[in-house]
Amino acid sequence: MSQPPYIRPEFERELPPLRNLPVETPLPLNQRLWNQTWLRKCLIVALVLALWEIAARIQQNDLMLPGVLQTLQAFSEDMRNGELPEKIVNSLSTLLKGYLAGSALALIASALAVTTQFGRDLLSTLTAMLNPLPAIALLPLALLWFGLGNASLIFVLIHSVMWPIALNTWSGFSSVPETLRMAGRNYGLSGPRYVITILIPASLPAILSGLKIGWAFAWRTLIAAELVFGASSGEGGLGWYIFQNRNELFTDRVFAGLLTVIAIGLLVEGVVFASLEKITVKRWGMQR
Repeated sequence: MSQPPYIRPEFERELPPLRNLPVETPLPLNQRLWNQTWLRKCLIVALVLALWEIAARIQQNDLMLPGVLQTLQAFSEDMRNGELPEKIVNSLSTLLKGYLAGSALALIASALAVTTQFGRDLLSTLTAMLNPLPAIALLPLALLWFGLGNASLIFVLIHSVMWPIALNTWSGFSSVPETLRMAGRNYGLSGPRYVITILIPASLPAILSGLKIGWAFAWRTLIAAELVFGASSGEGGLGWYIFQNRNELFTDRVFAGLLTVIAIGLLVEGVVFASLEKITVKRWGMQR
């Protein structure tokens, strides 16, 4: 005869109330301010500007090294008279055309590589051959093939953007877990639907990293191309603005152009890409 199952007795235990617990004191104001990333970065920028101004005062040669105040004055004057805004619009419009075209081609090449063996061989071979090739080295050929105009600059920008984005995208596609791949196949996904629905969302951190690298490459390539062949960009952009003022010995305007290049780079990096990360990979917990 089997014994009945053991029933554990239930009881209720009264816990003493929590009293005299230590209250966590807030951090001092200076420590809370120091924990703000934006404030630390602003202090670094202020330190760099202070060192620049000190070096300019020691040099005492405006032709060689103008001070911060002179550079800001030249920047303000050219912003008011419309010269700098015109150059900024010319550069950014050319940059966006080449950047978008290169990003689209990189995504197509990566999608082809992840779906076919021929695509993998093609992408690995082309990246090994063309990725180490500096984009600015292709500008003479671009001018020969496409003539003076934005087409030659866009061709060079596509080269500078395509390969880093393709490499990062392919790396992200390759790191997608096999579980997600099998789930997509079980739902009958294949071809473009498989890439858009499964691979792109799962590899978004790598894709965004490639987009940031491609943006930096494209921005540097464009400024360098305009410095060397500024007339090929039609009315000229920021690179041509720097080159022209260097020829006329307006060093304060040269520094104003350089500050504009830096400011646009920081703005795109800190606003555009940071916002994309916040609303995607950081919001979904894919990245800290």
